[in-house]
Amino acid sequence: MNNIPRIGDQAPDFEAITTTGKIKFSDYNQGSWIIFFSHPADFTPVCTTEMSGFALEQDTFFAVHNCKLMGLSIDSIHSHIAWVDNVRKNTGVLFKFPIVADIDMHVSQLWGMLQPGESETAAVRAVFIIDPNGIIRLVMYYPMSVGRNMGEIKRALLALQTTVEHKVACPLNWQPGDKVIVPPPKSVDALEERLNSDLEMVDFYLAKKAL
Repeated sequence: MNNIPRIGDQAPDFEAITTTGKIKFSDYNQGSWIIFFSHPADFTPVCTTEMSGFALEQDTFFAVHNCKLMGLSIDSIHSHIAWVDNVRKNTGVLFKFPIVADIDMHVSQLWGMLQPGESETAAVRAVFIIDPNGIIRLVMYYPMSVGRNMGEIKRALLALQTTVEHKVACPLNWQPGDKVIVPPPKSVDALEERLNSDLEMVDFYLAKKAL
């Protein structure tokens, strides 16, 4: 069974041909967050809705959240280009982000996107969020029959960026602007400081604050 990259792992590096040219992942990742996602095949209906959803958000992801996008499927570069052109002609949506042509399945296997219980020849709907240091911060998998939730992907990215920047945690259903959870105290002195603070406390171990 292929090893699947886990949260906290260094993102596996690779070089590949994409719809925007040859790319080395670590170079593309440098200084930016990355959402790296796979889809089962070009010219398929669910994948077209998903890729279009990413494309509609691509400028916002980068300009507002310093996050680049990268897609992948086990298709040739010629298939990718034809599909990009087809979607643009039919819907006006252009996939400007790179889509990896993984016809030999090397990257899919490296990243655990090829899961034989679902398919031996098509990548599942995987989502990896990688921070600017190349560390995998989040992993999601969806089966081929279920499209992803763009709202949740965006929420997860913003939650991760918030926790990294402010050294906090995000509670259930957190949305940007909501209060965050402050890490619990690790000493008696820190406990006393917390009990005398203006944090919103359910108890000493569960305290929230606004950013």
